[in-house]
Amino acid sequence: MSAALEPRTQIRAMVPADLKAVSRVESDAYKYPWSVGIFRDCLLAGYFSVVLDIAGAVTGYAIMSTASAEAHVLNICVHPAARRYGYGRKLLNSLLLKAHNLEVEQIFLEVRPSNKPALSLYRSAGFVEIGVRPAYYQAELGREDAIILSAKLRQLI
Repeated sequence: MSAALEPRTQIRAMVPADLKAVSRVESDAYKYPWSVGIFRDCLLAGYFSVVLDIAGAVTGYAIMSTASAEAHVLNICVHPAARRYGYGRKLLNSLLLKAHNLEVEQIFLEVRPSNKPALSLYRSAGFVEIGVRPAYYQAELGREDAIILSAKLRQLI
């Protein structure tokens, strides 16, 4: 899958050769990053995985698992230097389009309550809070809860 965004910017399928660059984006963006092994496992499991490629540089990525009529957004990340340009929304939209094509009915994700930009993105896209996973994420002072969000795909597309 490839979606033109602007000259020399595309969302394309993640391939094994992208793993080190994806891991660098993750490390630059988060205090508690996924390992390169987790990304490799996502590819090996066949999860829908895309990268944001700007002028040949991996600048973001998105990963989603699907099963039956459900999808789970596992990770969306844009390098901090490329934020506030709408790339997160474009990555989310690429996941939603894939879920739609797979006839997914409902999509889920977890997000840190402290991640206000991500919460705003998901809520503006039509996701609603359905619960909380206590102490889900590693944090500086122990653990942080996760807000569980969900959306009926037919309401989003």
